[in-house]
Amino acid sequence: MEAYKKRIVKTIQYIDSNLDADLSLEKIAEISAYSPFHFHRIFKLVTGETLQSYIIRKKIEKSALHLAVHKNMEIKEIYWNLGFSNHSAFCKTFKKHYGLPPTEFRRSAPEKFHKILQTHSKNGQIDTVFSQYICNIENLLNWTNMNLKIEVKEMPEMNLASVMSLGIANVESSFNVLIDWAIRKNLFPREKVKMISVYHDSFKVTPADKVRIHACMLLDEKLNETQGEVFSEAIEAGKYIVGSGEVTLKDFEQCWVSLFLWMNENNYTTRRTFPYEIYHSNFKEHPEGKMIVDFCIPIH
Repeated sequence: MEAYKKRIVKTIQYIDSNLDADLSLEKIAEISAYSPFHFHRIFKLVTGETLQSYIIRKKIEKSALHLAVHKNMEIKEIYWNLGFSNHSAFCKTFKKHYGLPPTEFRRSAPEKFHKILQTHSKNGQIDTVFSQYICNIENLLNWTNMNLKIEVKEMPEMNLASVMSLGIANVESSFNVLIDWAIRKNLFPREKVKMISVYHDSFKVTPADKVRIHACMLLDEKLNETQGEVFSEAIEAGKYIVGSGEVTLKDFEQCWVSLFLWMNENNYTTRRTFPYEIYHSNFKEHPEGKMIVDFCIPIH
């Protein structure tokens, strides 16, 4: 747990101290010692903001401090030092955040504005903002320990019948197509049928409405030919981090982030194949919308 705290505190302190420097995702991820993809998801879960939103907010808050405290400092110098390209872009962003344009904010800013912005803990160490982020990390870890059983194990090769979905919103309809096909083939319903989602794109680099997800059913034998929208797919055998638990749909992102955190802290790296979810029950049949799921990350 201490490793998580140190990484997050170090990263946020770097951002806050270098608002005029290169704060690209790649650079910040390097500071945090996570991959850009993993860091982006971890940062949002811990802070409640995307990295870009956090950086812009901190820049605007710092500009507000300069406006209130340094009355003779030109507005152009303030926004230029914080990396805003022009007056229009700065004013638009500032007004969106504070409800006032910079010049009007400067006229109305209270004398003690800088004291309001600066939050310090009594012992002079981590301030209340950092404490909140650390609390979020601890809550995430505690939630993970209570809700997920994490193992590293060899998973077998799996023969699947699959239907492609473009966009997260279309996954359910793809499963409906698959189930209709399986009913006609007398493959559904049956005892212990396994439904699987295979992720062929990353949400970091592909928009949610374009990400490719395959809705799949585990078969006893390989499907020999494509049948309408249903095609054959195989998941290769190998070593996986498997997080198992009974969760709701809204918990899925938290489960994935937890597993990636665990993977990094235990010095595993991903293999060049696709992560997937195995569903052992149907959330529509549970009074609280819960389902038993295995979240599987391929690793070396």
